[in-house]
Amino acid sequence: QVQLVESGGGLVQAGGSLRLSCAASVRTFNTYVMGWFRQAPGKEREFVVAIPWSGPSTSYADSVKGRFTISRDNAKNTVYLHMNSLKPEDTAVYYCAASVTRLSSLSSSYAYWGQGTQVTVSS
Repeated sequence: QVQLVESGGGLVQAGGSLRLSCAASVRTFNTYVMGWFRQAPGKEREFVVAIPWSGPSTSYADSVKGRFTISRDNAKNTVYLHMNSLKPEDTAVYYCAASVTRLSSLSSSYAYWGQGTQVTVSS
């Protein structure tokens, strides 16, 4: 069983930055693909970014390219989402997810989910 705990959300002004963290309680963290998704009020959950267990390949949603960066520290069982130049439309609950399959933007590929952390960007 994999448990994921997100942290780092909060209220920030447009143009500001936040760093989200996701700590995983699993010994084999370095075998999982990790992803970030978000869900705004009244909208479906959407893919943000994913990173494989190793290597430089990442996958970003077009809406966050150039502004968000994902990274992982396998020694700390933690994945990070660095968010810069935040916009009001980035306001959402952000979820961390883990997958044992290949890099994917589909939420159905991820078997494990955190409880989410709220990010609110004011204009």
